[in-house]
Amino acid sequence: MSSLNLIGGEKGGVGKSVTARVLAQYFIDKGRPFTGFDTDRSHTSFTRFYADYASPVIVDTYEGLDLIATVFDEPAPDEGEAPSVIVDLAAQTAAPLARWIKDSDLLPLLSEMGVTVNYWHLADSGADSVSLLNRLINTYGAELNYFVVKNLGRGSDFTQLDASSALQGARALGARVITLPELHEASMRKIDRQSASFWAASNTRGGPDALGMLERQRVKTWLRAIYASFDELPL
Repeated sequence: MSSLNLIGGEKGGVGKSVTARVLAQYFIDKGRPFTGFDTDRSHTSFTRFYADYASPVIVDTYEGLDLIATVFDEPAPDEGEAPSVIVDLAAQTAAPLARWIKDSDLLPLLSEMGVTVNYWHLADSGADSVSLLNRLINTYGAELNYFVVKNLGRGSDFTQLDASSALQGARALGARVITLPELHEASMRKIDRQSASFWAASNTRGGPDALGMLERQRVKTWLRAIYASFDELPL
């Protein structure tokens, strides 16, 4: 079974691109085929770090968004898994995405094709993430799998989210809640300057921005912790 993974959260700076990159690395390390799409016109972080797997797509047009679903219409490989899809959603793309999904009657079609649709809601510790989660579940109801991701790189006190009716409503729809641990800021800056995949960053020893021995070890430990959470999700 393949999956469509929409990495969202609607607001900027909550860690959508980092999560898309980690999920891409997870699929690579697990030997699972996937195709990535980057909807952020200004940063294109996903495309920059995983250029062999991801390409830009314009969400303002149905023609652009159709490219995402077309992956599932390609002939199945003779052996192995059908590819999954990772979409790094830019900020303020919820409205055009919802229109495309509704007008295309996409979710019943993908269900018939055996494709699981997962919406990853990246949350920081602010009130906006709570209200945006509420808007998300009001838009799609029980039609999606919801993964609520508490990003510790964007806050440490999630009591407002934990106590919210939005999260209770999401849980009632079967939402999974996971935590994205924070990676040491200096290490992340070095990785960003290298435009390196997480595998390359944790295995490359030469170069001015190469991580030191313990930095590489921390990246590997960070990935293992995230992978343990991912292993519990219906990806």
